[in-house]
Amino acid sequence: MITSMTAFGRTEETGDIGHVIWEIRSVNHRYLEISIRLPDELRMLEAAIREHISNRIKRGKIDCNLRFEPRDTAVNNLQINNDLVQAILKTADDISSSVPELGTINPIEVLRWPGVIKRETLDPDIIGGPLLQQLDRTIDLVMETRNREGKKLQTMILERCNAVTNIVTGLREKLPEIMDSLRDRLVNRAKELQIEIEHERLGQELLLLAQKFDVAEELDRLDAHINEVKRVLKNDELAGRRLDFLMQEMNRETNTLGSNAANYDCSNASVELKVLIEQMREQIQNIE
Repeated sequence: MITSMTAFGRTEETGDIGHVIWEIRSVNHRYLEISIRLPDELRMLEAAIREHISNRIKRGKIDCNLRFEPRDTAVNNLQINNDLVQAILKTADDISSSVPELGTINPIEVLRWPGVIKRETLDPDIIGGPLLQQLDRTIDLVMETRNREGKKLQTMILERCNAVTNIVTGLREKLPEIMDSLRDRLVNRAKELQIEIEHERLGQELLLLAQKFDVAEELDRLDAHINEVKRVLKNDELAGRRLDFLMQEMNRETNTLGSNAANYDCSNASVELKVLIEQMREQIQNIE
């Protein structure tokens, strides 16, 4: 199945452990790169989070963000770090004596100081399970988006593949006509220069021209690459890098086709093929 690397998933739930928000953003990248933002008190879950993500996602730049508010605690159960409060007040008094115009300290500001309100130590065995379960549900949303976008990319690429096949087929059918045109041009040029060309010599020159401007091999290889692209698109495998390589090979054959162009049809086909290949290549950059 073709999977896009671009997706977003968000879940917000309130339960026994508190209010939890998971957000996961995914964009294209050559490899799997996971960035995780967690509250400091939940850093012990980082390894497990990475494992859950890497088990489902194999390629892309992943930004994972967790916002967690523990279950509300009753006011009469609030515990204050009195030693820290006294230290803050003493320091504030020292500053006030040196700079009186600063005024008195606001008690609310003291409560906002990190560590003043003692929070219950979070037990990873208790909160880890629910948090990771919600993470999995968030990853499910991301995967749904990646799969849905992947189907769109697959359809678009197959349409371009069919367009490439039509161009290659049409050009192959014109090859005899192209060679006849070359023969006529050679004969007419000889007449203009008033040169007598022996029948045998004419055959030799035509053979050399046919070898020089023969693009049948390039057309065959383009057909082979297109068939391989279609095969990869239908298989359940990571397709992005292989498809990118196939685009490079197709572009190389198209360049050769253009450089060996014997007439307008070949040159025009080369340009059209390059446009289609570039359109596919841009979209393939988003495929896992």
